[in-house]
Amino acid sequence: MIAPRRAKASRRGFVLVAVLWILVALAAFVAVYSVYVSDTAVGARARDDGFLAQGLATAAVELAALKLLSVPVAERPASGQVSFRMGQADVEARFRGEKARIDLNGASRELLAGLFTALGAAPPDSGRYADAIVAWRTPTDAGDADDAFRPAGPDDAPRGGPFVHAQEVWRVRGLPPALVTAALPVLTVYNGRNELNLKEADPLVRAAVESAAAGGDVGSGLPGESRQAQAGSQIAAATGTVSTGGEAVRVRVRIAFASGRTRGAEAVILLNDFDADPYRVLTWSDDVDPARAMP
Repeated sequence: MIAPRRAKASRRGFVLVAVLWILVALAAFVAVYSVYVSDTAVGARARDDGFLAQGLATAAVELAALKLLSVPVAERPASGQVSFRMGQADVEARFRGEKARIDLNGASRELLAGLFTALGAAPPDSGRYADAIVAWRTPTDAGDADDAFRPAGPDDAPRGGPFVHAQEVWRVRGLPPALVTAALPVLTVYNGRNELNLKEADPLVRAAVESAAAGGDVGSGLPGESRQAQAGSQIAAATGTVSTGGEAVRVRVRIAFASGRTRGAEAVILLNDFDADPYRVLTWSDDVDPARAMP
């Protein structure tokens, strides 16, 4: 009688252990599934924010263009902003004409040299860097190229035509990377003219103009009066100052969702009469840090 009771108790203990292991396995499965569901929800929310951000950024650019196009050309503001709230998102867009930036294709050699001098380069070096940019954009025969700007390889050859994007300045041979990084925020290829709106320009742009006016690397060995005359001619050649923003406008958008997520976008638009379209998008980027200062 004792042996059967012990066998039954043993079987009960085995079943209890098996049940406990099953419960542990089920708990682990529930935990894994809950993590999966949570991650899926977060990922879906991020995708939803991304889709919403695209529409909101487009709406912000449209409103900025409308604000500019709703007034006569002579009265258009050189900069400004629009803001609105839609759903659970606050949207802000700030715009500024591209004439507040130095155009890689339109800027004179003196202004480019002044920019590099303002960034801390020695005047003789600034002149060489400016010459390299001018050489890149100037149509020349391969046989006539200056030895200082002959390409080290096929990818380093001067374009012999306009820069197509400000980032292309990275391909100009001989420019220090640190100077290129510092100069890019004030460079553009959409101004199209040797003109600047100094009132709206970044302090670095104004410093570049002042450096060009001071003589840059040209005339450093001239007597006082001759150097002053040279400086005067240089600032005249360096830039023309204007008070308008021009037809090309940079719009930077910041979107803040109620969830705490933020998104950024940047576009350069061209205001003109394009039949049914009052403006065209020249460039668009969604990969913009929303914390960056507006243009």
